[in-house]
Amino acid sequence: MTTEDLKKIFLGPTLFRLDAILAPRLVPILYFTGLAALLLWAVTHLFATFGRNFGDGLWGLLEIVVFGLLWLIVLRIACEVLLVFFKAHEAAVRAVDLSRMPASLLEEVRDAISDIADEEDVQSSRAAPTAVETAPGPGSNRPKVKRTARRSPPVKPAPPRKGGA
Repeated sequence: MTTEDLKKIFLGPTLFRLDAILAPRLVPILYFTGLAALLLWAVTHLFATFGRNFGDGLWGLLEIVVFGLLWLIVLRIACEVLLVFFKAHEAAVRAVDLSRMPASLLEEVRDAISDIADEEDVQSSRAAPTAVETAPGPGSNRPKVKRTARRSPPVKPAPPRKGGA
């Protein structure tokens, strides 16, 4: 996360609008804050234990190593669990984004361009194009038409009926 991202989050309208999911971008900040708190605890504990006497200071070093590593692992696992949770629920976020109406024509055009780019990425990742993609049909000299506006999901065909009715 760069300083520009932080400026956008805290100084822009992003913080007060609920149309964008912000929490996954804040997990690294939580992680670094936890690391700073752990370091602060370790330094404070070191000086406090050595301030009492040398024996307590050596015991304090052992506590810092054991509990510091334990809390470092707990912090890392907690942040990873948060990231996995957000990744697992990304489909729900996409559904919410698709359900909201675009605010302007510019946003519709931007979404159409990103849809085209996504389709081109998928097509370029394939090994060889199929005949349907290269030739739109016999006797037709027009290229295959791509729909670029937001649309509802494709209708699933009805399952075949059992029996001879």
